[in-house]
This record gives sequence, C-alpha cells and structure tokens, in this order.
Amino acid sequence: MIEKKDLLYEGKAKKLFKTNDENVLLSEFKDDLTAFNAEKKGSESGKGALNCEISTKLFELLEKNGIKTHLVEKISKNEQLVKKCEIIKIEVIVRNVATGSLSKRLGIKDGEILPFALVEFCLKDDALGDPFINDEHCLLLNLVSNKDEIELIKQKARKINEILLIFFAERKLRLIDFKIEFGKDKNGEIILADEISPDSCRFWDKDTNEKLDKDRFRQNLGSVKVAYEEVLRRILKDEK
Repeated sequence: MIEKKDLLYEGKAKKLFKTNDENVLLSEFKDDLTAFNAEKKGSESGKGALNCEISTKLFELLEKNGIKTHLVEKISKNEQLVKKCEIIKIEVIVRNVATGSLSKRLGIKDGEILPFALVEFCLKDDALGDPFINDEHCLLLNLVSNKDEIELIKQKARKINEILLIFFAERKLRLIDFKIEFGKDKNGEIILADEISPDSCRFWDKDTNEKLDKDRFRQNLGSVKVAYEEVLRRILKDEK
C-alpha cells in the first residue's frame, strides 16, 4: 500500500509528496488561486478537488488515445498517485484562438480563430516571470537534449490538442488554449505530466463565449468553482 511521506515540492496549485515507492509520488491539488505571476492571490474551497477530478478524467482520455502520462490513479477527492519523472522546464502552450498575451504581444484581435494550432514555449522559472523562449533557447539552456526532443514535444502537444478539441466540441466547449508540461520517466521517455484543468486551459461556452476557466479569477467575472463544476459536468455527460 502506498504511504504518503515527506513534502517534496509545493507549487502554486499543487503539492508533491514522496511515497514509500521511489517511483511514485503523491500529488495534492490545492484550493489556492493565483494570477499574473502570483501577484494576485485567492482561494476557493473545493477548487482543488474539481481540478483533481477534471485532470484525472482528461489524462485517462488521453491515455486511451495513445498519449502516455504520469497518472497512476486518483486516490482521494484531491489526490493522485503519479509516476516520478524529471520535469522538463518548459511550459508548452497550445493556442487555437487568439486572446490574452498573444493578442497583447502580436496585436491579433482577441477571439480571432488562428489558421493553425500555435505551439509556444515558456521557460518554467517563476523568478524570471516564465519568459517566452524559442527552440534555440531550449538547446542553449540545456532544457532538452537535442532538436529531436523539441520536435517530439511539439508533436505530442499537437496530438493532445487534436484529441481535446474533438472531445470538448462534443460538449459545447471551445478549447481556446492550454498549457501543459512534460517530463522524462525512469526510462527516459517523454510523457505528459502536471495537470490539464480550467487552471491551465481556457474554455469558452460554444454558444455564449462565457468564460469557464481561471480567467474568471483574473478578470473578476464571478465564482471560479461554479464554472469549474460546469466544465466537469460536461466532461462527465456520457458517464452513467
């Protein structure tokens, strides 16, 4: 039986704990909310449990479609067991519609549908504000071993996007953009890690464009929990 041990790492949205199995960690989802590089902070009871359930369901969906992930199993309302992996310090952003920083940086009209899925990288470094980086920066900073790994990460990100676009379209949700992270497992294979949830994605209602993600916190649009509950309800719509 897996036992929870010492705290290994605490981030903005999760805590990672060691377990009695050196190849397995325990991930605990927090109720904390942060935005603008943690300049804005808050908390909403139940948010962590919702993200844990949403991320679990989406990782299971991706596993069924050939995407290997770090998920082992969900063990409580806000805890998962995950495979220990070495996180690649790149935040991978996939964009289907222009909004947020993309519109600000490049002047693309907010809400404009992009002609193709845009994959961008940020350096995973809070102290530097997670700056945008390119392929050569990844090599320069030794974030990856070679160009092939960069291309593999991009291919996996686009495949994940294709799967999720179809899944959410069937549930009348527009997947605007999302951020994911990858890691290397004990065999050196690159797998999907971290989480996929309304904390890390932008979801707009297909009919009304109502925002059902962390932008509700960023932009003071109302209850985050209510929006996340709606996202989960739609994810579970086919389950009895």
